[in-house]
Amino acid sequence: MSEYSLHGRYRRALVTGGAGFVGSHLVDALLADGIEVISLDDYSGGKHENLAHLKGEKRFQEVKADVSDRDSCRPYFDGVDIVFHQAVSKNTVCMRDPERDLDVNAHGTLNMLELARAHGVTKFIHASTGSVYGEAKYFPTDEQHPLNPASYYGVSKLSAEKYVRLFSDLHGMDTAMLRYYHVFGPRQDNSDVGGVVSIFGRRAIQNKPLIIYGDGTQLRSFTSVFDIVRINKLAALTPSTKGEAYNCASGVKVTIQELADAVLEYFGKQNLGCEYQDWKPGDILKFDVNNSKVRGLGFEFNYTFKQGLHQTLDWLVEHLQT
Repeated sequence: MSEYSLHGRYRRALVTGGAGFVGSHLVDALLADGIEVISLDDYSGGKHENLAHLKGEKRFQEVKADVSDRDSCRPYFDGVDIVFHQAVSKNTVCMRDPERDLDVNAHGTLNMLELARAHGVTKFIHASTGSVYGEAKYFPTDEQHPLNPASYYGVSKLSAEKYVRLFSDLHGMDTAMLRYYHVFGPRQDNSDVGGVVSIFGRRAIQNKPLIIYGDGTQLRSFTSVFDIVRINKLAALTPSTKGEAYNCASGVKVTIQELADAVLEYFGKQNLGCEYQDWKPGDILKFDVNNSKVRGLGFEFNYTFKQGLHQTLDWLVEHLQT
């Protein structure tokens, strides 16, 4: 069995957003542990091809349902003893449709918590985001930092966190909140509402200049999807995570300009250069994250920025339809 194996602890897992970038990798890891897995996704962001390799897997069920519609999800909670709530309305979508953003991120989370409680789910792992902090008042930013989100997305995700914590305090549910930072890796969405690493990679493959919003000095903490999966599994196995939030950031400090330069170097296309456009509203300039709390669980990040970058771009080269 794999590291942090859930075999013997849980029998059936439900992964919301299971056809998405992070969710599909989590589905793979849970199946590798020998437990039954249900993927629940509305396919507004998820992709069937992320799960196509699991066709015929008897311990796996792929379901189309919307977390904002509680009744459509209810039948799939039978027998589930752990929920990994990965379904989300992306940060890049919230400016276009803040009401949908709220419906998925806040109302959808409340729906999943209510269903989990009604069906006696043992553990609820919630995927949150560093965007709940807003513009940091101090660095490195730890979990005690004030929560002042600067975007619709951050507000809706903070609301979701409040529901998760309430279910822990009010109902005694065993929950954990994992605040993701700049997750990247194979299967990352490379569309214009996708992740910056894959967007840069796609544009380089298409021989287009990389678009940077602002001056490129934005500081990020890129974190491998495979480390994120490992953190989810560790949280599932650790009773002390109940009601707690954790910064899930590698600690890597890379500017967007440095990322762009690394992508162009990978493809040997430095001549493409970068095109600079206006700053995006709500964009956070600097992320310098304290990850000592998750490390305190005994966790160590396995993947360097260079490893994660090459894994992402290698996959993109193989799968991108140009």
